[in-house]
Amino acid sequence: MQILIATDSFKDSLSAAEAGKELASGLTDVLNKVSVKILPMADGGEGTLNALIDATNGYKKLAEVHDPLLRKINAPIGFLGNKKTAVIEMASASGIELLSEEEKNPHLTSSYGTGELIKAALNENCDEVILGIGGSATIDGGTGLMNALGIAFTDSMNRKILPAGGNLHEIKHINAENLDKRLKNTKIRIACDVNNPLTGENGAAYVFGPQKGAKKEEISFFDDNLKHLSQLLTKATGFADECIPGTGAAGGLPACIKAFAEASLESGFGMISELVNLEAKIEQSDLVITGEGKLDSQTQYGKTPWGVAQLVSKYNKTLIAVGGTITEGSNILYHQGFDLILPILNQPMSLNEALNSAPELLRQTGKRIGRIILLKL
Repeated sequence: MQILIATDSFKDSLSAAEAGKELASGLTDVLNKVSVKILPMADGGEGTLNALIDATNGYKKLAEVHDPLLRKINAPIGFLGNKKTAVIEMASASGIELLSEEEKNPHLTSSYGTGELIKAALNENCDEVILGIGGSATIDGGTGLMNALGIAFTDSMNRKILPAGGNLHEIKHINAENLDKRLKNTKIRIACDVNNPLTGENGAAYVFGPQKGAKKEEISFFDDNLKHLSQLLTKATGFADECIPGTGAAGGLPACIKAFAEASLESGFGMISELVNLEAKIEQSDLVITGEGKLDSQTQYGKTPWGVAQLVSKYNKTLIAVGGTITEGSNILYHQGFDLILPILNQPMSLNEALNSAPELLRQTGKRIGRIILLKL
């Protein structure tokens, strides 16, 4: 029997590769005559970097950049095995988890550090950048990122502005004279699994602003700022981005990148599954095991387990999903290609206990799956 383990990471506890290793350990404790392959997966959010370098025998380096409040930090850049493709997670430099609850303030937060990561990747002679944009702390329309790459934003007095979500309305001119010329020969692939436009009631400010710290009464202010930015970008480049699906992701970050560089918006899961050759490996397997920290009704909206399920269904294979938390809403997944959904928890415990016990819980879940397979045999 050929078993493929293709899980996402289990947030705050195990990477996708580590989760797969623990499941495989439990399986092989019970089953002797099986071949188990581990293929770490991600959907463009947290864990994308590790999943891709694990799957392609890549490596990572640290770069000194600035966090959302422009404090110096070290953040990783991944490099695929071909050494020409860099993988960057926006969350590692401009992520909301880098801030305390009191520090969340989209008036001040900037995507500047993510631009610094791209620049560091260019310094390594990469000609392609994969950018995962989940978990951002900003609503700056990507101005901070492009500022780090050489775009100058100035006010009515031609004074340079260090852009952030709260001062976009002060920008009157955009100067691309010093834009990093290496971008012309660099393909940027943005892993994006939302279709929100830049502005409006379904845009960056209205949909994602509150989770970044924007107060209800401030939402229209940020939306107006992004509309102003869009008009400036159209004037400067001719690129009209305001209604393009996906440009509202990550506080509007794709807007500036698409205006000034060769950048594509792609499904995170689709991009990653292609890079790791997931479909072919599913076709070669008898059983596929997927999972992540939480399985619920939202899983069907582009999350890794759902994406795996669609490919498994295509080849009429059996799929088992495991999760740290399984909600009642996950029952809908049984109508979308999932054959069995298993929680890894085996008794009541606190969140901290569950996180600390994740390796053992996954091993035990692997054993349970092994015993289920023995029943079928």
